[in-house]
Amino acid sequence: MTGTTSTPTPTPTTNPVRAVFRDLRAIDGAVYAAVAATPTPTLDTGFRRLSHAANHSKISFTVAAGLALFPGRPRRAALAGVGAVAVASATANLLGKRLVRRPRPDREAARVVVGRHVPMPDSASFPSGHTASAVAFATAVGVVFPPVAVPLQVLAMAVGYSRVHTGVHYPGDVAAGAVLGVASAAVSLTAVASLTAARGK
Repeated sequence: MTGTTSTPTPTPTTNPVRAVFRDLRAIDGAVYAAVAATPTPTLDTGFRRLSHAANHSKISFTVAAGLALFPGRPRRAALAGVGAVAVASATANLLGKRLVRRPRPDREAARVVVGRHVPMPDSASFPSGHTASAVAFATAVGVVFPPVAVPLQVLAMAVGYSRVHTGVHYPGDVAAGAVLGVASAAVSLTAVASLTAARGK
């Protein structure tokens, strides 16, 4: 009598791409929780105010208005910066947030202290629009007018961190916003360079 050989059932394998994203989300959540759990009473008010001041790119537009008062490079830098903010804001809010639809962090569950709180936005969490716009402005302006590059980049990084510190974004949202900001600056700089060349003809 011949025995029957059964075919072993294949063991389901984890999709490596999904596994990587799962691990990255775990790290993202862990860093968010670590920031929330770290007492920083002397910094809380400053980061809360900075996060609020960055709403609607008010800081960037104020700097742009000041630069626009001076002809030449400062004025071109202001134009490039405002253009970069427009590209970054539109891309983050009209494309990124609608495609990914990542929920906002659970600030109460993470026990983010009330002294850090800013209003929790209704929009999706990914990417950080505040960070995208701040980095876009700083990068574009810094390329055209290098003397202000370092302080604007430091300010942009502070704005990005403030969104995690106040509990409204995960660090990954901020990182993605920064990448988007650099790309938006490149688009604006190309457009301004083309416009300047056309005027020079």
